[in-house]
Amino acid sequence: MKLFLKILFLFLVIKSYSQEFLTGKISYVDKENKSVSLEGVSVYWLDSSVGVISDQNGFYSIPFEKSTNKLVFKILGFKDDIVVINTVKQHNQVMIEALDELDEVVVSKRRNTIQKSYFKTQNIVNVSSDELLKAACCNVSESFETNPSIDVSFSNAITGVKQVKMLGLESPYILITEENIPMVRGASQVFGLSFIPGSWVESMQITKGTGSVVNGFESISGQINIELIKPVDDAPIFINVFRSGMGRNEFNFHLNSKINSKFNSILFVHADNNSTINDNNNDGFLDHPTFKGFNLFNRYQYTDFEKGIVSFLGFKYMKNDKEAGEDVANLKLKRLAWVSEINTERFDTNFKLGYVNPNIPYQSVGFQMAYSNHIQNSYFGLRNYDIKQNSFYSSFLYNSIISNTMNKFKAGLNFSFDDFQETVDISKINYNRTDKSFGGFFEYSYDNLDKISLVAGLRYDIHNNLGSFLTPRFHLRYQPFEKSVFRFSIGSGRKASNIFSENQEIFSTGRTIKIKNEKGNFYGLSPEKATNYGMSFRQGFVLNNQDGDITIDYYVTDFENQIVVDWEKQGELNFYNLEGKSYAKSFQIELDYSISNNVKIKSAFKNYNVKKQYNSGFKQNPLTPKNRFFTNLDFSSNLNENGKQWKFDFTYNWIGQQRLPIHSDQSLLKGLSPTYTLLNTQLTRVFSEKFEIYIGGENIGSYTQKTPILDSENPFGTNFDSSLVYAPILAPMLYAGIRLKL
Repeated sequence: MKLFLKILFLFLVIKSYSQEFLTGKISYVDKENKSVSLEGVSVYWLDSSVGVISDQNGFYSIPFEKSTNKLVFKILGFKDDIVVINTVKQHNQVMIEALDELDEVVVSKRRNTIQKSYFKTQNIVNVSSDELLKAACCNVSESFETNPSIDVSFSNAITGVKQVKMLGLESPYILITEENIPMVRGASQVFGLSFIPGSWVESMQITKGTGSVVNGFESISGQINIELIKPVDDAPIFINVFRSGMGRNEFNFHLNSKINSKFNSILFVHADNNSTINDNNNDGFLDHPTFKGFNLFNRYQYTDFEKGIVSFLGFKYMKNDKEAGEDVANLKLKRLAWVSEINTERFDTNFKLGYVNPNIPYQSVGFQMAYSNHIQNSYFGLRNYDIKQNSFYSSFLYNSIISNTMNKFKAGLNFSFDDFQETVDISKINYNRTDKSFGGFFEYSYDNLDKISLVAGLRYDIHNNLGSFLTPRFHLRYQPFEKSVFRFSIGSGRKASNIFSENQEIFSTGRTIKIKNEKGNFYGLSPEKATNYGMSFRQGFVLNNQDGDITIDYYVTDFENQIVVDWEKQGELNFYNLEGKSYAKSFQIELDYSISNNVKIKSAFKNYNVKKQYNSGFKQNPLTPKNRFFTNLDFSSNLNENGKQWKFDFTYNWIGQQRLPIHSDQSLLKGLSPTYTLLNTQLTRVFSEKFEIYIGGENIGSYTQKTPILDSENPFGTNFDSSLVYAPILAPMLYAGIRLKL
């Protein structure tokens, strides 16, 4: 059998090199006259079944078809192009955006800021930087307000941090990467997204359901990959200044330098602060923490297109200090004040090297490595919490084909190292540990331009605390018609939990924290396992000469050995491993429609059925809305001759009832939260490509939770609790800012 497999593999390799291929790169020229790679272009020989799709870098490689010499390039939003090819040489194609002409006035079709592809096998949503600018986007945790795939809410009433959820599950079950390097995890899980300035982000890719085996075994409910701005793409100078009515100030500065034709450098500077005291609900506690922060990022890029080499080197430093708790200046009681400080410092460095064979674009090699040092020293009232995490990550990736470009594969290796030094004074124990993991993976992709594509991956990891295990992932796409596509996915994941760093809201309560020790490797607990499976259907349509589509998603996550965070016993917070069932079922129906070339609408309804077995019974997860409704209206006027333009954005969120955990004062809670609406808006005036101003408001409907902190008069008592937050805490927030490109 082994001999047969070797012979078969050798045959496929020989065949792959015996076939003649036409290769090239596809791009288009944007409004700033820059060449941009174009992904998802259908490339096929006219009147034949031979076709491929360009990859994320715009590269394509198609078997040479001698029966015809006409090659077709086709993608929505651009003019179809037919090129005559007579010889097997490299052919680079520049696509031209589709134009509608009426009475000698040319109007270009506005590209969507949130893009979904009919051709990608995985259920991926691409979010551009233009979409991020619609919110008061000073950091990434605040950038999902206009995105129906991600839910955003406050995690507690003390720290002011926002948490993200996907498919009804919290962020620890989402693999969050920065340019495919695992980043927001462990010690940075709660605050990590808030430490990434929004102006640094080029785009984000949101993958629903189980992700790729390439990026590790921790992806359970999905993946968020953050692509940062590349030095070759940014303006020479960029400035953003932001001020909110609650006293928040933000400043962003980018300095881009071209050292030579192949070497570029960019410096990012971010500073923020808020020293304003706000207590609009008069409970004696600050509605938001005061803080000051500083971020510095220096990035270098080397590009040699002739040799097919691109590399990046980056250094990041961040420092953030928060103060929260009672308003000490106005504290009338003659007792110790309940205050909190969270001081965080982080250093990152990473190196990336990629090589694409100029003559064979489907062959590429990538290597990346990253190191980070994350330190948090904090206290919450009388409870201290300190954590230090040193991490190292490296990966090697090889891309190629088997026989032809319809059969692609990825193979590679990962190594990760995490050293945790963690002190929690509630138990007077140091929870120090080291995680080491070495893994290998193989992923096969079959791309049939007509109807079917699939991705099948398998990785094997050896982990010093998780043991040795396999993680399979499978994705299938079926496209029966041009604008109809079905997707199915299934895969498993593992998770090494950090129960304190991932649930820091527990320190802002009077509850007694208990861990049911079962002699596992993580705080005495065993690691989590989960299987995610689901399907998606997207149907495009044309109404009144405008494009639209309807997408239906249904995903299920089944847990095994899940670590349960149990709030169901009065005065206690218990951690223990699951005994019984735990699942998260997510249903979403979404409508995207261009009412006109200037007006676009996104609308979505979501239903979550998230339940697990607690010691007290099988219950719906607390603080998880069963139903949500979302609508976003986006207006952009036509650009005039001088580049002036108006942009307007309005977002409506309706959040259904949430089950509230048991608390001694149920008179304040009644077991279920009320429903409420959340309204955000923004108006931008573009004066030119280089200058714009914007004003906006968050929670302009003024709905706030009346009692976000329970028993605030007695913060050192057993009934004190700031974690039961189901609605906005802050009153309407108005803001304004300017953006300048030089």
